[in-house]
Order: sequence, then C-alpha cells, then structure tokens
Amino acid sequence: MPKSRREFLKSILSIASYTLAASSGIFYSKLANAFWLKEYFSPGTFDDTLRQLFQDAEFIDSRKIKLSRLPRVAENGASVPITVSSSLDNVERIYILVEKNPSPLSAEFILSPAVEARVSARLKMAETSDVIVIIKAEGKLYRKSKHVKVTVGGCG
Repeated sequence: MPKSRREFLKSILSIASYTLAASSGIFYSKLANAFWLKEYFSPGTFDDTLRQLFQDAEFIDSRKIKLSRLPRVAENGASVPITVSSSLDNVERIYILVEKNPSPLSAEFILSPAVEARVSARLKMAETSDVIVIIKAEGKLYRKSKHVKVTVGGCG
C-alpha cells in the first residue's frame, strides 16, 4: 500500500506541474521554442526562397566568410557538418541555404553584435548541390558558396 500511495502522489504532482507549465504558456513562448517561420522553411525553389527572404537585394561575394568542416564530398547526405565564421563587423544574421533541397533554407541564425560571428550546424542534403551562406551585416548582404557532392542518399 505505501508504494501505491507514493506512486499516486508522484503522478498527482507531475500532473499539477504540467498543468501549471501549460497554463503559463511556457510551451508556446519564444523562450521555450525556436521562433518558427513556416513560410521561410516551406518547400519551394531556390529562387523563390531567395526572393521571399531578400526581395531583389544584391549580394556581395566575400572572402571574409569562412566555411569550415563543410566537405567537398559528403559520404552521407543526411548529416553534413558545417561551421560558418566571419570577420565582418556587426553581423546580424547568418542564413544557410542548400540550392537543390526541397526546402532550400536550412538554417537562420540571429546574432547579437556582442557575440562572435561563428555558428555550426548539420545539414541534410537531398543531392549534390551548392551550399550558400548569406550574412547580413551593417545593412548589406554578403555571400559565399561551396559545391558539395553527396554520395549516399540524403534527406529525400
């Protein structure tokens, strides 16, 4: 009987905690979940995604963007590592796009000017494609790309 009572009290406390958290809105706040922009990450063509994100803005090819850990040949398209770093001043956002993916926008990072412009991720690549990194800094858009060959099935 004591074990049964203990189990009952544990379950009541768990339910009460969950109810309190759910009613406070913590499960739906921007603090608990990443802010999700469905229209940006929805399937579409690469050109449509660029137009939706940047309208008709012009990009500046930059050598101040470094793509490390991104292989020229990815053995597994389901997990392709990438590290993006930049020596540009006042980096606001970093976008990572995969040209031939069903959803070209793979990641968007919003950075504070107080942090170093360096992010890492693992990409899913459906097929051999260009990986394009776009950095927004001081109101301008800078770009760097690298061609990655995928040898084993990717995200498709």
